[in-house]
Amino acid sequence: MDGRDWSLFLQPYEQAVEELKVKFKTMRTELKVREAYAPIEFVTGRVKKISSILEKAKRLSVPPEKINTGIEDIAGIRIMCQFVDDIRRVAELIRARKDLTLVYEKDYITNFKESGYRSFHMIVEYPVQTALGLTKVLAEIQIRTLAMNFWATIEHSLNYKFKESLPDDVRIRLKKASEAAFLLDTEMSSIRQEILEAQTDFEKKSNAVSSVLSDIQDLYFFHRVREAAQFQLRFNELWEQEDAYGIRLLADEIKTALKRAKKG
Repeated sequence: MDGRDWSLFLQPYEQAVEELKVKFKTMRTELKVREAYAPIEFVTGRVKKISSILEKAKRLSVPPEKINTGIEDIAGIRIMCQFVDDIRRVAELIRARKDLTLVYEKDYITNFKESGYRSFHMIVEYPVQTALGLTKVLAEIQIRTLAMNFWATIEHSLNYKFKESLPDDVRIRLKKASEAAFLLDTEMSSIRQEILEAQTDFEKKSNAVSSVLSDIQDLYFFHRVREAAQFQLRFNELWEQEDAYGIRLLADEIKTALKRAKKG
């Protein structure tokens, strides 16, 4: 086994993963505010295990002194999207960033693998500021839908169990499952607008409910007990009737009452 100090070797990769996770999560939040919709559903990241690095180096005939350039996914970021079109949008946003350099891309959605694997990969070079100065590390960013991710997770588990030698019947069924997952993505894309409108309505209702309950508690804090109790009764009635519009109107009314309470 390589005698290098692995904790020291992996430290820049661990830092890169943490920084990139924060940046992409921030991108999601900003897009949500600016455009009322974020193509990023959620972000995860990991640093490859030492055993996996060594196994891949052996498989690819990468010498120990060239592991940092010969293995491009030691640092890995995974960005999940709701729709296939969102993947293209996220890729465009990453290409435009000035805090990393795109090395190359692999489009396994248009050109999916024989196994049925679908995903969009971007290999980037990311600068990490360490105690000893600036160092650049390679990182792989995988962008995929939730359905693609579900399939890939199952495939990974099966490959681990069968040590990369899947039985023919399992391989065939797995490929059919991939086709079904992509069909699901296609169907979801066809009703994208309806889905987004439903999600927006749900979010508005949820925000209004949170606002009402929080402001009612604030009224109690300002000793407006009778007023708060009346608002609570009205909210309960609107909630039972599933009157989302009425709840939003009530939220505005309670905010006005709260402003009066704060003024004394």
